[in-house]
Amino acid sequence: MNKAIPASATNKRMGYSSNKSASIGDLLLKLINELFRKHRKYAFLISSILLISCAHREPSVVKSSQNNSTVSDVAVLMHESTNLSSLPGWNNDSMEDVWVTWQKSCNYIQKAMKHSPLYTACIAATHVKNPTNTEIKQYFENHFQAMPLHQVEPTQGYAQGSSLGLITGYYEPILKGSLTRTRHYQIPLHQYPTGWQSDQKLMRPTRAELLQSGKLKGSELVWVNDPVAAAFMQIQGSGKIQLENGKILRLGFAGTNNQSYASIGNWLIQQKELTASQASMQNIAAWARSHPERVSDLLNANPRYVFFRVLQSKSNEEGPIGALNEPLTAQRSIAVDWQYIPKGSPVFLSTSDPKTGKKIERLVFAQDTGNAIVGSVRADFYWGSGDAAGEKAGMTKQSGSMWLLKPKIK
Repeated sequence: MNKAIPASATNKRMGYSSNKSASIGDLLLKLINELFRKHRKYAFLISSILLISCAHREPSVVKSSQNNSTVSDVAVLMHESTNLSSLPGWNNDSMEDVWVTWQKSCNYIQKAMKHSPLYTACIAATHVKNPTNTEIKQYFENHFQAMPLHQVEPTQGYAQGSSLGLITGYYEPILKGSLTRTRHYQIPLHQYPTGWQSDQKLMRPTRAELLQSGKLKGSELVWVNDPVAAAFMQIQGSGKIQLENGKILRLGFAGTNNQSYASIGNWLIQQKELTASQASMQNIAAWARSHPERVSDLLNANPRYVFFRVLQSKSNEEGPIGALNEPLTAQRSIAVDWQYIPKGSPVFLSTSDPKTGKKIERLVFAQDTGNAIVGSVRADFYWGSGDAAGEKAGMTKQSGSMWLLKPKIK
């Protein structure tokens, strides 16, 4: 699922132990991090040395049997685990939608990760029936400990070892459309071409070449009335189409032309039409409305083209399907880098609302991923469906802290 537009908490606690040997440990941490950066192939040896020399510090290595991902030792190295009750804002989280969202993670974990400690936690959850908010908190406090995540290497302006990272946002667009082309609905969204099925990794023509050549004729799924909104939906990777008869058509990601993604916001910055601080989704759409003659140039600046498939859903209120093949939950699902965070894991997130500045401190779940979501302290926050969620997603580019909830070994 391709992600989109970038989310600021200022919780700067590094999570270091108050042990008197902290100064020595910190020096060792810097040495190990430097060795890890320069000699990644020796990461296992470095971890082994650490386990011998610093047994009182608990390193975290969490493996996913499905994708062979490992939470890097360095991501949580030398940092003590934390009781969930001591997390900032833990006691204020209402836990609404938490249990149903955790069940979605467990649906995946119980099928694909039977050798993971998460599997045991999911089995324990099956014995909890219709829990209250208090019982939900007790379940997580009994079965998990929090491990503060830190940057494995410098990324996006955050230093190696920093407890802060970039939080962006995404959403599910809702467009109006028609199953047939009409005077009002002229912009097609396409299904993946049947002729490409034999070699889905082959690089295909660019967006401009595909649309100009007519090669996609006959692959139209639906027609919409806004080319920029259609492009944003392609960036998001899924969305809903409200048809003229009132029915909702849900579309999900089906593939691409394998061209590299290029930001249309960056194109406007390079053209000196917008500044970097102005290049939000809302301002891009406003620019396009003021410059209809240049919309094709704007959209063709991104050579990548995304195709869709029709999804069946039990309810129009249900979220889009994430990378676990389970519906996402608004403000409870996040996309992460699975190199560092196992699929489906509970994560505690501390950041802020980009519109109001209020703290966002809540339990979320790693249920999605994306090409732009790279790093150990990095998340894309799913805001929900529709225009209000889209407004928040378009503004979200905050700093935040993350704690991985690691199952307790009993």
